[in-house]
Amino acid sequence: MIEPPLASAKASFAPDFGQRVLLTVDTEEEFDWEGPFTRDQHGLRHVEAIPRFQTFCEDIGAHPVYLVDWPIATDPRAVEIIGDAVNRGVADVGVQLHPWVNPPFDEEVCARNSYAGSLPPELEAAKFKALRDRIEEAFGTPPLIYRAGRYGLGQHSAQILKDNGIRIDTSVRSLFDYAAQYGPDYSNHPLAPYWVDEARELLELPVTSVYWGPLRMLGKHIHRLQRHIPTFFSGFSRLKLLERIALTPEGVTSAEAMRGIDVALDEGLPLLVLSFHSPTLAPGYTPYAASTRDVERLYEWLSDVYAYLGKRGVRTANVADIINATQR
Repeated sequence: MIEPPLASAKASFAPDFGQRVLLTVDTEEEFDWEGPFTRDQHGLRHVEAIPRFQTFCEDIGAHPVYLVDWPIATDPRAVEIIGDAVNRGVADVGVQLHPWVNPPFDEEVCARNSYAGSLPPELEAAKFKALRDRIEEAFGTPPLIYRAGRYGLGQHSAQILKDNGIRIDTSVRSLFDYAAQYGPDYSNHPLAPYWVDEARELLELPVTSVYWGPLRMLGKHIHRLQRHIPTFFSGFSRLKLLERIALTPEGVTSAEAMRGIDVALDEGLPLLVLSFHSPTLAPGYTPYAASTRDVERLYEWLSDVYAYLGKRGVRTANVADIINATQR
């Protein structure tokens, strides 16, 4: 179990950092989200949609962080496209570990082992190092930020990241519990960034999710009851008494996201972390983009949300901004 941090672990940012937004992209292969995990049943056809997305980001002032996994890091076209943006200083590249497609292949392919933190520590470390080294070789820069695929941190993950020069982790999805799927429980983790270790060498940036509505202060307690009554939480949501809003264009409307942004900013959160999966940039590869119209909605969402962030005085952040602001 990944325990929530002590209150004293909360990270402080330099005063001139203000409130900012980080756009993270789980940049990964296409696979069947409803089927079993496999080593080789995947594709990379959506990679050709990334140039449009990158140009769009530059137009709206976003600075994407491409968290790439093994199939992406070993695909020449993906490396060419993302590498160009990284070299021009308009994007960052980081690490995302999907164990089932990342060598060495020494484990059984199953749901439990799809979480890197569930693997034996030596195997988790070997997979991570292979990917980290491949990314540095492919993109010419050492990656400094990590997200575990499926948010799958384990007891040994933090030390593995520190041993390999990672400065920021963004694997924690606050308010979400994956224990029923053999994964971690983040339902009691804070939304604000915090230090993972006493030496303050590894910073955690939770993916931003908030509770909204008249009962939001009771959100964690009500969600806990849902473990025993599966439909319990949905009734509160339908009545607009309580919603859990994740800042993602996948399954969340821009109006909902803006309500979530208001909650997070009004609570003084220094950094909003947005996220989505790269295959959603093309139709037919994720449940969130079945059609071309769904893809266009993603772009509309980003346009609306970034315009709203601008109105609220929220500026774009990149990885270096965050490291520098917390070091000071």
